[in-house]
Amino acid sequence: MEYRVEEIARAAGVSVDTVRFYQSRGLLPAPERRGRTAIYSDRHLDRLRRIRSLNRQGLTLEAVGRVLAGSDTSDGVKESLLGALAEAEGEPSLTRAELAGRAGIPEFLLESAEQTGLLQPREIDGEARYTEADLRSVEAATLLLKSGFPLQELLPLAQDHNTNTQQIADRAIELFDRYVRRSEAGEESPSHDSIARSFRELLPAVTTLVALHFERTLTQRARARVAGAGEDDALEAALSATEGARLKVSWS
Repeated sequence: MEYRVEEIARAAGVSVDTVRFYQSRGLLPAPERRGRTAIYSDRHLDRLRRIRSLNRQGLTLEAVGRVLAGSDTSDGVKESLLGALAEAEGEPSLTRAELAGRAGIPEFLLESAEQTGLLQPREIDGEARYTEADLRSVEAATLLLKSGFPLQELLPLAQDHNTNTQQIADRAIELFDRYVRRSEAGEESPSHDSIARSFRELLPAVTTLVALHFERTLTQRARARVAGAGEDDALEAALSATEGARLKVSWS
């Protein structure tokens, strides 16, 4: 089937400017020219849909280009994992204004959270988009602010947390890559679906382990701090009061 630029943009669910932008970035092959008219094919439409799918799964356009240029086998593994990652993160359906509105905070606070790495929106068709998980994170951060934590103190702490978390996450990803994605010598390579299935099973386990360890460490360190100050009764009363609200990690 043949398409003019307006027709293929409509079929792919993007703007004409987006089609031309993808061409300028080398992601979309040049169309056939008939005089001054650009003619696109189903091959172009498939490529547009794939670009959008990869972009919505969190890849920058530069990363999309690398995936599109990769081998068929590599692409299959990557896209299986990208699908699992997108499923875990949730649909990035909220604009910054919508997120700020639902959280009841000004947009400049979201920009501050992005600068520290606490919020990491996905760029889809040139616009930052956020998930429901981002909304829950913002609501939790807002509770801290309302509790009396000053923003100027929280932001440096958040930056340190983000830096350390990235380092630990990179090491965990390397372990997954080494022992799950890559087959051991003499072993049959795992299928794309089995790799994605392993990721779906391991992600909630790792999340639970990290979250519960942090909660346990936080309460133990707080208990030690108060005990050193001779305020054991005050801390125990506080911990007892929050016992019913202790962290419960679930995954859907």
